[in-house]
Amino acid sequence: MRHFSRVASATLFCLSAILLAACGGGGGGGSAAPASTTNTTSNTTNSTTNSVAPIANTAAIVVDGGVSGTPNMPFVSITVCTPGTANCQTIDHVLVDTGSWGLRVFASQLPASVPLPQETDGSGNPLAECMQFFDGYTWGAVRTADVKIAGETAHSLPVQVIDPNYSSIPAGCANTGVARNTPSLLAANGILGIGVFKHDCGAACAQQPIAGTYYTCAGTCTSIAVAETLQVANPVPYFSTDNNGVIVSLPSVPSGGAQTASGELIFGIGTAANNALGNAQVIGVDPRKGVFTTTQNGTSYTNSIIDSGSTGLFFATTQIPTCASPNSSYYCPSSTEQLDATNFGVNGTTSAVTFSVGNASALAQSSAGDAAMPLLAGPAFVGSTVFDWGLPFFYGRNVYAAIEQQSTPGGAGPYFAY
Repeated sequence: MRHFSRVASATLFCLSAILLAACGGGGGGGSAAPASTTNTTSNTTNSTTNSVAPIANTAAIVVDGGVSGTPNMPFVSITVCTPGTANCQTIDHVLVDTGSWGLRVFASQLPASVPLPQETDGSGNPLAECMQFFDGYTWGAVRTADVKIAGETAHSLPVQVIDPNYSSIPAGCANTGVARNTPSLLAANGILGIGVFKHDCGAACAQQPIAGTYYTCAGTCTSIAVAETLQVANPVPYFSTDNNGVIVSLPSVPSGGAQTASGELIFGIGTAANNALGNAQVIGVDPRKGVFTTTQNGTSYTNSIIDSGSTGLFFATTQIPTCASPNSSYYCPSSTEQLDATNFGVNGTTSAVTFSVGNASALAQSSAGDAAMPLLAGPAFVGSTVFDWGLPFFYGRNVYAAIEQQSTPGGAGPYFAY
């Protein structure tokens, strides 16, 4: 019997964004299932473009078996170069993550011919980072790279090079779940964090050292404050064009699942013919934490997120039974249930959403080999205040993430729209 590993419930959203208000929020911020084929908002559903056009602001997304066979993981290919040179490496199966900010690649994916300079602070201290997620962390040096995606380039961008052998991992980092320091443990060859913030820690880490974030290592590793300009950064606002946000566009998927799904990662909102905002509902998010409120079955989830890096819809409820081991991270209703929720943006917008939850254990038996599974949902890792609209929410929709302080047709970010 197939089962879904705990990696499948990894919600790749910065833990400190909710608990510490310490992630994202650069430039004065501080930040820091299964949906069936009928999954729509009650007010509007945007059309989804399924063809992959070879144009400058569009990269192909594929949901497939990837590195470890984990379902519901959307991937793109990115190219990393030594700054200012043609020494480059293209890395495939990099996770598209609207719930985090910054590029993270593995040292093992970078050949010696593509050296990336070590990032240092104003005092010459070499910088390392611990990036904590709900169920684990990544660790490694902060280095600079030219990052190319489709026809867009961010020059000399601070990135995290994940490397478990980079110094000894400090206790303040290693106490957060599982180490995701190899591609097999992450189930991807990297993470492309293209959510609503510019930097992955923002003003909080610039003002004072915060354990479990940035370090300098000379023998032992010490927490250090890091200016926002030196922090690992979302590449999108550093593109020369199409730099105010992104659209994740995925097709509808049959409720029983599909072996693969293909879509697009489109850069910019209202900057080109292929990225108009149209009639999408704009859900404003907290400018420090990137969250909004979801209500469902009388419960208010005040730290809700829209996160393509999560493999299911994750929320705590007593309304649906949890599966027996080994699928206890997911729900197992006796039959597929259709549920309703309402999202409340901080801008006053409300949006009703209908979604469906299937029996994960039954799906594990019937969908062997399917990578796109729109009926996965569960309680894994999220607290009682979080409703995590993971990848099942994205199927059949255009989902927009507008970056903080960037002007768009829907107003300045940060916001999500769909």
